[in-house]
Amino acid sequence: MQGHFDELETRSGDARAAAMARDLPAQIARAAALPGYARHLAEVAPDSVSDVISLASLPVLRKSALMELQADHPPFGGLTALPATAFGQLFQSPGPIYEPGGRGPDWWRLGRFLHAAGIGAGDVVQNCFGYHLTPAGHIFENGAAAVGAAVIPAGTGQTELQVEAARALGATAYAGTPDYLKVILEKADEMGVSLGITKAAVSGGALFPSLRDWYRDRGIACLQCYATADLGLIAYESDALEGMIVDEGVVVEIVTPGTGDPVAYGEVGEVVVTTLNADYPLIRFATGDLSAVLPGESPCGRTHMRIKGWMGRADQTTKIKGMFVRPEQVAAFVARHEGVARARLVVSRDGEADRMVVRVEGEGVEPGDLAASAREVFKLGGEIEAVAPGALPRDGVVIEDQRSYD
Repeated sequence: MQGHFDELETRSGDARAAAMARDLPAQIARAAALPGYARHLAEVAPDSVSDVISLASLPVLRKSALMELQADHPPFGGLTALPATAFGQLFQSPGPIYEPGGRGPDWWRLGRFLHAAGIGAGDVVQNCFGYHLTPAGHIFENGAAAVGAAVIPAGTGQTELQVEAARALGATAYAGTPDYLKVILEKADEMGVSLGITKAAVSGGALFPSLRDWYRDRGIACLQCYATADLGLIAYESDALEGMIVDEGVVVEIVTPGTGDPVAYGEVGEVVVTTLNADYPLIRFATGDLSAVLPGESPCGRTHMRIKGWMGRADQTTKIKGMFVRPEQVAAFVARHEGVARARLVVSRDGEADRMVVRVEGEGVEPGDLAASAREVFKLGGEIEAVAPGALPRDGVVIEDQRSYD
């Protein structure tokens, strides 16, 4: 199996907890001093936030709030410790959302993933992530520099030129979306060109098992990571291929969508990330993605928490009878009623009309007592259906849309 990037990957649980108790309060203090966190963290004593349990008491920061903050405190929402002119790159992602790029080595921490994928000194990486305005190309190039690999800044498109460059410059590894490497290889077959790519580090899309097998059959080991423009590396695969290992530079929580409340261990929920990046301290940043903790440690010897990978979107906002209904409203409905442990809003069609059913789980729940409350929270009339404790699936879904749009 591939060796480890550094000693952090194989720390004991006690050593990792001690590091968090040291680093997390310092990060909270840095964030609390920034104008963008004035409302969120004004009353928080940094020393009181030293582990995941105490971190869960802080509010969640969502992308919608990030956009509002950036409008009030351009360009980065008052959330960076440095002025825009001190960063190496300034990016614009869809939204628009603006992100900084640091000058420091392995600023996004992608080196850890590329090392796990077997990429290092002596490799030439064909980097097919975009370089225009969005940061993915730079993120992977920054990581390649950290492991000593050379980079072909290929970007996207112009597949014939991609093939020619890969052949002429001796590409041994690929970085890009999971499916584009297949396009390049098939074009190379058409052109009668043999390429030397044996490693692939992919992100930004689903890596289906059949596609991974297709690459393996061609002698290419393909691993994927979970990273975002805001946070950098969150989690990554190793050659053990058992879930994704959480990066050492972030704290990951799994919470009930629409809330900041941690789910039970192993249940599906929204991924919320706190980064330890001193330049851009994001505290409890909601990714909008669903995942779950995978029990145990990776067979590759890395000891950090593992997650199951991407399991869908947490933002289940939908429109019912012309009204938007959001996961936060489901959470607010549950919080109103002491006997209700969970709720799941199910929307379907009854003829040409929308039908809303709120399924509630709890002890001694009487549907008739909840109808008025549901109408007040959701601004819609609907049925209440009581179910037995444990009956609602633990799959992270709080709004289930059963309508067919075919």
